Order: sequence, then structure tokens, then C-alpha cells
Amino acid sequence: MSVAALRRAATESVAGLPRAFWWLWTSTLVNRLGAFVFTFLALYLTAQRDFSAAYAGLVASLIGFGGVIASMLGGVLADRLGRRPTLLGAQLATSATVAVLAFVRDPVWIAVTGFALGLASNASRPAIQAMMADIVRPEDRVRAFSLNYWAINLGFAVSSVYAGFLVAQSYTLGFLVEAGMTFACACVVFVKVKESRPERPVPVTGGALPKPVTMGTVLRDRRFMLMVGLSFLVAVVFTQSSVGLPIVMGSEGFTSADVGLVAAVNGAIIVALQIPLTRFIERRDPGRLLTVSSLLIGYGFALTAFAGSLATYALTVVVWTLGEMVNAPTQSGLVARLAPAEGRGRYQGVYTTSWSAAALVAPLAGGWVLDSAGAGWLWAGCAVLGTVTAAGYWLLMRGLPGREPALPVVAASKAAGTVENAPA
Repeated sequence: MSVAALRRAATESVAGLPRAFWWLWTSTLVNRLGAFVFTFLALYLTAQRDFSAAYAGLVASLIGFGGVIASMLGGVLADRLGRRPTLLGAQLATSATVAVLAFVRDPVWIAVTGFALGLASNASRPAIQAMMADIVRPEDRVRAFSLNYWAINLGFAVSSVYAGFLVAQSYTLGFLVEAGMTFACACVVFVKVKESRPERPVPVTGGALPKPVTMGTVLRDRRFMLMVGLSFLVAVVFTQSSVGLPIVMGSEGFTSADVGLVAAVNGAIIVALQIPLTRFIERRDPGRLLTVSSLLIGYGFALTAFAGSLATYALTVVVWTLGEMVNAPTQSGLVARLAPAEGRGRYQGVYTTSWSAAALVAPLAGGWVLDSAGAGWLWAGCAVLGTVTAAGYWLLMRGLPGREPALPVVAASKAAGTVENAPA
């Protein structure tokens, strides 16, 4: 592809999205430029504090447990109080909790702080996802989710490189840097991001209001709940990138800087390819995309069993990263498509719970498998879960039309802003 073609593809990828989206995108980028504690937490606990892999898995699971609660709560709050106050409160609480984690040393208090961190950091996700669905037209949502995912990984790629060297000098300083960047993200939201929650429907004369969307409504949506279950299995595999992978690399003598460099491959690939790949995703059947992406993720992690150098570890990261790049925006777009406007917060909250639950289960399971059976069994399990998930997605999408009809976005007019081609 020529330079002119790449430039044209990039321009088309960012064109037509509202100004409000770009401010939300900016806040995401600022946040992810400082978000690296989860990447190095397992290594910090095992290599720096001399705790066992099982204890590191326990702390990561407590973070996941806090995330399970926060995902549900954040979704409800996003629908009831609004997207913006939920997002602001979660970001401020995350900043404070990461700062506390920099100084606690007692294993009990580390575990308690980890739970609080999971509670705070995950409460913002349903609000962000619901806000994007509010302000972006249905036909543009997969593209918007891809661009947001690109921002997440641009920040991750940058932070992983410098954070590896930063925590090699001082983990405390690294945690404080993340706390400061999260606070800066909250400042962007406070100054520039407006509320986007749709107005409550008003009945016509003689008519009745539609039934409100409750958590029970979400849980009774069978197709959606099947998707949540499959998302959980994908997340169980993917969580090994921050639990199983750093522990195995550390046990083989690799340093925190080495782990950071390998982790940065994930972000670098996404930064380089996510935007051109988005044009491919928009024109393809989501069922096939989700099926193929599950296989790439599962077998990409399975290939880690054969890695022994930084180069081979990096190659395995490339494989499962390709699956991640297809899966994440496609799945986010599907959630927005299945959720009614007045219940987007709750639907996004339940969807986010699948990742939070995986963050609870996967570290415990991964730590136990590593301690009792070895890394080979862990990576083989990833292949099995990838296969099961691929089959599940194929069944899920049967009978569902491949594309969503273009419909107007129902959102508060004050949040929609004007259509822009680039961030303000």
C-alpha cells in the first residue's frame, strides 16, 4: 500500500466523528500513558516482594473481584446518575488507590488495596462504553471503538517501554506516576467531557412509557448473556498476558525491562495496524471475525510453550495481538448493538463483568496451574479455551444479521457537539 493510500485510509478512519468523542478519546490516551501497574504487579509481588506465584494470583483475583462488583455498580450508576459523574468518581478513586499501593508492604493490606483498586478502576468502563454508544452513530461505532482501542494501546505501548525501566529503579515511583496520570485523565473529563445520557422517553398522548430496563432485563437477554459468557472465556486466556506470561518470563531469568519490551510489542502492533485493520473489520461478518479472533488468541498463547528468547516471546505476542485487534472492537460494537439506549450502562456493565470475572478467576487458576503442573499445561489450556470460544461465537451469530441498520443516535444534544474530522 502506498503512502498516499495509507494517508487516505487514516483520514477516512477519523472523519465524521463528533467532537465529544475526541475529548473522550483524549482522556483515554492520557490515562493509558500512565497505566502499567497491572502489567508489572505480578512481577512486583514475586520478584520484588518475594511472594509466591499463588499469592500474586490471589491479589490479582481480588482486583478482579472488585472489578466484578464495580462493573455492575458502574453500569447502574451510568444509567441512573449519568456517564460523566460515574467516570469522574471512578478515575479519582483509582488515582488515590494506586498511590496507596505504592506504600503498603503488609501482605494483608496489599490484598485489601488490590481489591479497592479493582473496585475503583473498573467502575469507569461501563460509563465510557455507554457514552461512546450515546454520541456515535450506529454505522460508525465499530470504527469509534477501534480508534478508542488504538488510543488505549498507543498509551500502553509507550508506557510499557518506559515503565519497565522506571520500575527497575523504583516500583514506588512507578505507582506514583500512574496515580498522577490517572488524575490528569480525570481533569480532562472534568473540563471537556459533557454528559451524554439519553433523555428519558416521553409517552405520546394516551400512550404509556416503555418498560424500564433493569438488571433483570439484561440477565434475561439470552443472546447477550451467551456473548458475555464467551467474552469471559476470551478474557481468561487474555489475562495470562499480565499474570502467566510475566511470571514465566521472570522464572526464566528475564528482567522487568525484558517483560516491558515484550509487552510493548502488543501495543506497538495495535498502534501500527489497528486503523487500517478497522476498514477491513467494518466490511466483514462479525460472527466470522469473532470466531477467527478467538482461535488466534487461544493458539497465540499456546505458542508461548515453545518460546525461550525475547524474539520468540515477541512472535507469540504478535499472534494473539492480531486476534485481540479483531475481537475487541467487534465485540464492543455488538454490545452497543444489542443494548437499548436507556439501558446501555447496565448492558455495558454486565459485559465488562465478563472481563472483571476473568481477572478474578484467571490469576488464581493460572497461579495454581503454574505451581502445581507447570507452564506447559497453562498454555495448552489456552488453546482449549480458544477452540471452545470460537465454536460458541459461531453458534451465537447464527440468525443475527451481519450489519446494523443506520439509525440516528439518541443522545443529549448538549453532548453531541459538532462533527469534526480530528480531535479539537
